[in-house]
Amino acid sequence: MKLKITPIGNSFGVILPKELLAKLNVAGGDAVYITETPDGFSVSPYDPDFEKDMERAKGIIKKRRNMLRELAKR
Repeated sequence: MKLKITPIGNSFGVILPKELLAKLNVAGGDAVYITETPDGFSVSPYDPDFEKDMERAKGIIKKRRNMLRELAKR
């Protein structure tokens, strides 16, 4: 898909067609992330930093399961 860089105020932007928004499952106001890959760049609604944080959280939840269960009772 070929997109044109368009001036927007003092900056530049790319207008994403409705078909691409539907494929990415995003809408106006949502965030997308651009990640550098060996083949160029990738645009995705997936936040790689969030995934790292969730993996850390899963480890803490597993390690502190009993404590969290007791806190949930209160």
